[in-house]
This record gives sequence, structure tokens and C-alpha cells, in this order.
Amino acid sequence: MMFDYLMTLEQMQLRNETRELVKWIPREYILDMDADKIKYPKEFMVEAGKRNLIGIRVPKEYGGRGGQWQDDIIVAEEICVPGYIFGCVWGVTGDVVVEALVHFGTEEQKRKYLPPICKGEKYAAECLTEPRGGSDFYGATTTARRDGDDFILNGQKRFIVGGEGADYFLVYAKTDTEAPANRSMTCFMVERDMGVKTEYIYNLMGARGGGTARVIFEDVRVPKENVVGEVNGAGKVFNQMMIPERFGTAAMTIGAARPALEIAADYSTKRKAFGTQIKNFQAVSFKVAEMVTKLDSARAMIYTTARAIDSGQVKASRCRRMASESKKFVTEQCWDVANLAMQVMGGIGYTDVYPIEKIVRDLRLSSIWVGTNEIMSLIIQHEYYRERLAEIADGAKRNSELDALNAFAEGEKIYE
Repeated sequence: MMFDYLMTLEQMQLRNETRELVKWIPREYILDMDADKIKYPKEFMVEAGKRNLIGIRVPKEYGGRGGQWQDDIIVAEEICVPGYIFGCVWGVTGDVVVEALVHFGTEEQKRKYLPPICKGEKYAAECLTEPRGGSDFYGATTTARRDGDDFILNGQKRFIVGGEGADYFLVYAKTDTEAPANRSMTCFMVERDMGVKTEYIYNLMGARGGGTARVIFEDVRVPKENVVGEVNGAGKVFNQMMIPERFGTAAMTIGAARPALEIAADYSTKRKAFGTQIKNFQAVSFKVAEMVTKLDSARAMIYTTARAIDSGQVKASRCRRMASESKKFVTEQCWDVANLAMQVMGGIGYTDVYPIEKIVRDLRLSSIWVGTNEIMSLIIQHEYYRERLAEIADGAKRNSELDALNAFAEGEKIYE
């Protein structure tokens, strides 16, 4: 099912290394996470760090793998095979937070934070969503007041994946309430020892065991050296973070859905009804065909987008659109795959005899977090309209509107 023919030998080896990591995870560990007996998969992150499988795109000089998105998506898919939450935790620490540091961090910040993250010794969480909003980034009410060379941080963030286990928190806060929205916020690297409090209070439907927590800042003193990027310049950081948050999520979701297809297909070759294997009924086998097509289509989009981003030749706005398309399309296809698998399995798929019910619970998160799919549609249409206006102005493409018999009929094209 993997697109082996698009991989280099080194990428195949990377995939195999990740598969070995996934096979290392004990079955009981997965079950204990789903039962909330394990609140954060520290042991998994330690092992991933030992195998140099955290920070795939982080430069080698800071402890990372030194790869590109085309490498990252291969690992992301495999990481999620034992459960979506493994990829969520791995991605937040090793894709999202490190992205801010690599692109906007000072040399001192990179040397201090990146190596322990990549080694699996320290863990990070991104603090964006608040009680009053998630997708409304500039509507944040968490504040950071200047006090000499420090900032005093106050506020709350919620639904923070990895929050319960994190040592570091990438926090967005208002630093100028009078400034325009896009110049009102600052990004900080905040350490738990600075006084951060977390509460593991959510009884989640799925994706459990990943330390999803409420994060509380009460007069937390943060030195100015911990500003990531510029003061009042968090908008630039956030725009960069859209790619790993949303594109990374898309790649991960394929891995979480893949076992549903495999389990359902295997079941259809064993289960018999009316004297034959149920795969011999088109009502079943056509669902399997649909699942295969959906996952392959999702991969095609992921691999194309990864190549576009890695090329450095595609403008940022197009990359944002492609990342948003990937997040929306892939998560919706994978949600369908999970439900089709349950339909193939029938009643037993609704029980905990097979992990299909858990996959369904887990994947419901995919179209909600890191920006809802409705927000993805907002970005997609916005960027496309801009691109279309530029195309019209350029005049390089054929104007297909004129290819109709009465294209020039008087009084027919009325727009107001």
C-alpha cells in the first residue's frame, strides 16, 4: 500500500526503521493509553528518540534527521499505525514546536531546546487553543505583560495535546492590546519549571493517553530571551506553523486509517455467509475497493504536496492552500475508510473484539483539531480566488468562458 516506487533506498530504510519502532510497542501499552491508565506515552517518546525518529526535518547539527517533508510523511504514516494519538504526540513535539525553533529561534534557543527534544529526553506542546476559541488565532486572551527584561504571562490554553507530559510549551500571547491584530501577539518558549500548571481533565472520546490537558499560566515570568521570533511578531510564526500542523496531520491520518482497511479486508476473506466468503459479495468487496482508492488518493495528494513544499519553488500561499486541501481531503477520506471498515465487519466491528471501534473514535478528532475542516475550506477558497485573479490578469491561459455557442449574446450575461 505504501508508494514504494516513489521512495529512495534511504526512505525505504527510514520507513522500515519506523515500522520496527511501531512493532516494539507492547499491546498492553496501547490498551492502557486508551483506558487513560497512561496519561502521556513517555516510554514511546524515549524509544523514538533513541532511534533518531523525532525531528525528522530538524537539521542534523541540532540532533535531528536532517530530512525533508518527503521523509517526514513516510514516518508520520507508520507512527500512527498503533493509534492516532502516537502521531499526535510525536508530531506536536517533533514537527510543530521544532518548526518554530528551526525557522524563528535564535542560535541559543536552537542549541538549548532542539537536541533534548530530538533525543526524546524532553517533550513539547503547542499552546494555541483557548476556552473562548481555537480557530480564531488573533482572538486569544492570554496576555504577556512586559516587566523589565521579562514578560509576565497570564491565561489559559485548553485541549493541548501533550500538555500533561510537556517540559516546554510554545505559547502565543497578547503583548499589545492596542495594536492591529496581526501585530498584537508574541510567541514564547515557556519551560514548565517557570511555573506552568497543567490539568489532565478531559474524558476524550478517542485519541486518549496523549496528555491532552488544560494549561494554566498565573504570573509566569518568562525572560525576553525566550521570545521566539519578534515581539508582536507571532503572526509570522503562526503562518509558518500552518504547514506542519495541518499537512502533518493529514499524513498521520493515513496511517491511523490503514489498519481499518487491512483488518476489514482480512475479515472478509475469513468470514463466511450463505456458503461463501463475504468478499465474494460485491456489497462487501466494493467497499474494500472504495477504501483502497480513498487511501491511495490521499497518499497521492500527500506526496505531491510534500514535493511542492520541499522544492522551495512553490510560493508560500500555494503551499498553504495545498496543505489545507490535504488536511481537509485526507481526513475526510480516512474517516470514510474507518466507517466503511466497520460496515464490512458488521456487528463485531462495533465491539472491542477488533480495534475498528477505537479507530473510529480516534479518527473523529482528525477533522477538528489544528484547524477545523471548515477553516481549511476558508483558506482554500481564499487562496484560489487570489490565484484565479492573477491568472486572469496574466492572460496566459485560454479563456474557456468564450467556448459556448451564445457566448457573446447580448443581454444574457447580467451580473448585477
